[in-house]
Amino acid sequence: MGQLFITLAVIVGVVLLVVMVIYNGFISRRSRMRNAFASIDVQLKKRWDLIPQLVETVRAYASHEKDVFEKVTKARRGIEAVQSDSRKRFNYEQDLGAGLARVMMLAENYAELKAGDQFLNLQRNLTEVESQIAASRRAFNAAVTAWNEGVEMFPGSILAGIFHFKIQDWFETPEDQRKVTDARL
Repeated sequence: MGQLFITLAVIVGVVLLVVMVIYNGFISRRSRMRNAFASIDVQLKKRWDLIPQLVETVRAYASHEKDVFEKVTKARRGIEAVQSDSRKRFNYEQDLGAGLARVMMLAENYAELKAGDQFLNLQRNLTEVESQIAASRRAFNAAVTAWNEGVEMFPGSILAGIFHFKIQDWFETPEDQRKVTDARL
């Protein structure tokens, strides 16, 4: 009787240890994923702060390009209206990035604008921020991949089901923005 009790206690202890290690692995991956998302959020905020200045600088030269400016404004309003970690937010951020690219291409048509110190400074800052956003997106997508692998692979998939851990979406570029853009707006 004593030997059976000890054997059962050891088995239960090993099972609990395995469950604890797997669960803590999920918590660690979730924390890395949240941290990576927060990094993206910081970079998007920097871009957010640059946009009004950039749009106003270019608008002064290209007031007849109303459609481009309306798309940027619509994307900014959309971002304000949704939760910070929602899929819709990612989509609006993608639209905003595409709109900014069109604003920058539009600026190429105005030599005096391209030569202005204010525009050049804004352009430099935006290029740096976009580069940081891309790096943050890569880190986020790597964290999401690690999370999703934990959710889908055995034996983690069993605990994922028990604790309702779900597959997460990557921060992807929508299909319509993967096309080559015509620089001749």
